[in-house]
Amino acid sequence: MKAIILSAGQGRRLMPLTESMPKCCLQLHGKTMLEWQIDALAANGFKEVVVVTGFGHHVVKAVIEDAAINLPAGHRRPELRTVYNPFYALSDNLGTCWVARAEMNQPFVLINGDTLFEPSVMRSLLTGSKAFPITLATDRKAGYDDDDMKIVAEGDQLRQVGKKLPLATVNGESIGMMMFNQQGADAFVSRVEQLMGGSDGLARWYLSAIDELAGAGQVGVHSIHGHSWCEVDDLDDLEHAAAEIKSWQERLRGHDSDALQTPSSALSEQSGY
Repeated sequence: MKAIILSAGQGRRLMPLTESMPKCCLQLHGKTMLEWQIDALAANGFKEVVVVTGFGHHVVKAVIEDAAINLPAGHRRPELRTVYNPFYALSDNLGTCWVARAEMNQPFVLINGDTLFEPSVMRSLLTGSKAFPITLATDRKAGYDDDDMKIVAEGDQLRQVGKKLPLATVNGESIGMMMFNQQGADAFVSRVEQLMGGSDGLARWYLSAIDELAGAGQVGVHSIHGHSWCEVDDLDDLEHAAAEIKSWQERLRGHDSDALQTPSSALSEQSGY
């Protein structure tokens, strides 16, 4: 299967770290965020990984070239390549999907560039129910804030997704990962093209397309609750991600707590604090 990673943004909430470095190229425990994603995909047998770039395109491309060499032993080597969004500074991620729509010509998994996850998250999504053309990976927690991409689901069917849903109706959140079969891929591309043709196309999120397709009964949900993932938007998130990655590696490799750096030391290599 193919994976498409949306990594066109700069990540301004992580300034000054992202002043000249794309968010996806920030390092945690000796690897960039993008490389951690590629490792998790390789562990799940993906044949192709397409990274959609924008800010710092050449930096991301260099990481891709290095990742092609440095995948962990025993992991199947996927084909790695980039697609460049030349108007990344003018568009939100719906526009990035529009640029990459030619890559969405077969079943694929779409991943946000700031979603980090242990391999078992992807394994759960791939082996879960495929009752709908599109399957959104979701999680749940005690409460949700304004920044969470909230969902309303009824059983295993998605009804709505968005940041501004009434909290009384919310019963989960999108983790920034979803799977498309061929029918779902075709429907998504068609809806992205329609929305990009509107007057507000450049300002829209791609999940607005998913929300509309959910209204047409084409989107299901799959809970990955109990598996570990995180989203990196700001410096606090980055430190949390460092701690999560440490725990994943300890579980996967059986290393003791001294085998990896502490979160603070992992961050200090690039942030100076």
